[in-house]
Parts: sequence; C-alpha cells; structure tokens
Amino acid sequence: MTDLVILKFSRPCLLFFSVVLLLLSLTACDQDTAQNSEPGQHAVEHKHQQDQSSYICPMHAQIISTEAGTCPICGMALVKQVNTQEKDSDEKIPFVQIQPQIIQTLGIRTDTVKKGSLAKVIKTVGYVRYNQRRLKAVRSHTYGWVENLVFRTEGQSVQKGSLMAELYSPEFLAVQDEFIRAQKQDQSNILKKYGDRVESRPARDYLRYLNVSESLTNEIARTGKSKYRIPVYAPQYGVLVRHNVHKRQFVTPGYVMFVIADTSSVWVEADIYEHQLPWIRRGLSAEVEIQALPGKKWPARVNYVYPELDPQSRTLKVRLLVATPDGLLKPNMFAQVKIFTDPVNDVLLIPREALIVTGERQSVIRDLGEGRFQPVDVRTGLNSEGQVEILSALQEGDKVVTSGQFLIDSEANLKASFLRLNNSDK
Repeated sequence: MTDLVILKFSRPCLLFFSVVLLLLSLTACDQDTAQNSEPGQHAVEHKHQQDQSSYICPMHAQIISTEAGTCPICGMALVKQVNTQEKDSDEKIPFVQIQPQIIQTLGIRTDTVKKGSLAKVIKTVGYVRYNQRRLKAVRSHTYGWVENLVFRTEGQSVQKGSLMAELYSPEFLAVQDEFIRAQKQDQSNILKKYGDRVESRPARDYLRYLNVSESLTNEIARTGKSKYRIPVYAPQYGVLVRHNVHKRQFVTPGYVMFVIADTSSVWVEADIYEHQLPWIRRGLSAEVEIQALPGKKWPARVNYVYPELDPQSRTLKVRLLVATPDGLLKPNMFAQVKIFTDPVNDVLLIPREALIVTGERQSVIRDLGEGRFQPVDVRTGLNSEGQVEILSALQEGDKVVTSGQFLIDSEANLKASFLRLNNSDK
C-alpha cells in the first residue's frame, strides 16, 4: 500500500518539480547570457564610439563636435577628423591625422633632415686700441735734471735711435770717474783692451744699469774723458703719444718721460655674446670696417680671447690684430667686426623655422606620411644662417614640418591631455 500511495502521488509531484526546475534553468540561462553578453556589448559600444568621427576647427583646436557645423569663434567650417591614434611608447603622445585637402588649406610645408656643414659669420662691434706690444715707455734710470729737450710736443713722428733728451746726473758723473780710474789699473801686468779689463767690469755694469749705451761706454774708456749728460734715445719707430717732461725738470728713477706708439698695427677689442662662445677660438680670420672710412676693409686675426665675461653685459672680449701700414685706424675708433668661424662638417641639419622652442622643451613635428604628423622632442647644437644642428631623436632622411607646425603641436598636446585624463579614470 505504501508503494502504491507513493506512486499515486508521485506524478503531480514530479510535474511540479519539473516546472520548478525548468524555471530555474531558464533563469540561469538568462543570467549566463547576460554575463556573457556584457563584454561583447561594451566592445560594440567602444567600437561604435571609435567609429564615430569628430569635427574640429582648423584654427581653434579646442572646438570639437560630433556633428558637422561651423566654429562659434571664427565661423570656419568644422573639419572631419578620423579618430585614429598611435601612441609613442615613451611619451604617450598621439599622432595627428590630417586630410590632404586640409594640409593644402593650412599651407603645411615640410623639409628633409640632411647632413651638411655648418659655418657662422659672427657680426659684432668693437673699438680700436693701441697695440700694447708696440707701445714703448721711455723712463729715467737715475736722478737728474732734463736738459737739451729735443721733442717738445705730442704727435711728433719718432725714428728709432733718435735723440730725445739729455739728463744731467751727478750719479752718472761718479760712476764715470770710477770707470776711468779702473781703466788705468792693470794688476795682471798684461796690457788688454779697455773692454776686457777685470777691474772695470763692476763700473761697466753700473753704466748699463743707468741705461748708458755700449758705444758711449767704450768711448769713455777709450778717451778717458767723462760725459756730463746721459743721452736718451728712442727705442723704436712711431708716434710720440705721451710727453710728460719739460726742460729743467727734475726726474727720479722709473719716471715715464715719453711714450712712443708704433701705429703700423693696432688692436680691435670686440664683444662676443655667451651663445656665440662655442664658435670662437684663437687664430680665426676676421674683417674690420670703420663707419667713418666707408669702402675700406682691413683683414684681421683673433690673437687673444679674454678669460672673463663682463658681468653687466654678459659678453666676452676678444682681441683682433689688424695691420695698418696706412695708419688710418686711430685708437678709440668705432669698428664693425666680422669673425669667420671654422665650419662644422657632417652634422644633421634642419631649417630654423622647423624648431618649436618653449620654456621647457625643443621639438619638431615629424611627417610620418599619409597625412600623419607627430611631435618629437629633440636636442639641438650649433645654429647658423637659418640652420640648426640636431643631436638626437631624428635621422637623416626624416621629414619635418616647416610651416603650420604650431597648429599640429597644439592638436597633439590636446590629444595627449585627453589621453592622460582617460588613463587617470581607469
């Protein structure tokens, strides 16, 4: 009976449990389907978002719209932009895709990175100075009084060996007497020439100290008679530029009586800025022009580079040696200088207008082809005549944008900003 009862009530129970199991299985299938379909749905939505095109203003990169229209700022028609991005592995900067007709409209031009030589002509100004190596001071070597003054004014031409003045010196007379007495002594009992006597050598050295010439010393020894005045001769050819004595003046040892300048060559001191220092070295050829003497040019050469910068002007002085056989260049004349530097060979070069310089970086816009452009940070070296040396990030044959690069750089920076915001949200 028990088995019959169980069989009797098992059919409704089985039917009930079958319905319950069917509902549970359908619910589970719906949940699985929902779970399995969620990533796919997100992928479809993401792909749909990628397929959507954005419209931007060619002049104002911040104006972005999902529909065609006009810019609210300038009124230009918005340009369709394909949302394709290629990220740089290090900088995470996307490239910019521009349609060919827009490239022509914006006037975007490119140039090729190539190797070549870089030379520079440094143009600066300076002043004419005396050649200090050809500036001679005539000094007194003893106490005495100036007598028989031959040259009385500045500006007179002086020949080498010309008598300029005579000094009366009691010290000179005393040394001559000692020298003459020594000539009469001959302790070796061997007659010798007056210049070889051992006894007279101290007095002869004293006369040399007083700047008495050898010819005058030999004359004193030969004649045995004293001279009352010390003659002063010009040590070189030139112009008398300083005249510091007058007749009957008392002078002391070391006093500068005359200064003679040889003006057959002069110095020109020019100023060089800090950024020009890598080009400067001793021995470079140069050219000097004087505004007061139009049409004339003097070849020159850099013969000294000063070791210290002027803290006020932040410039460094260089000295040029200029030959002036005509004597036209006068000290303190204002000069215009050109210095011709040595060329730097086999370096990567780009046009100066292709370089974007900001306070933090130097960059260029590289043309990747097919309307794609990407900003690249570079390191630069020397620059001259509209060319800039590139030290990193570019290779020979690369193409860089020379016109319109600021618009592309702004767009790339805007995309990079959005990329960083999206990464920060994840």
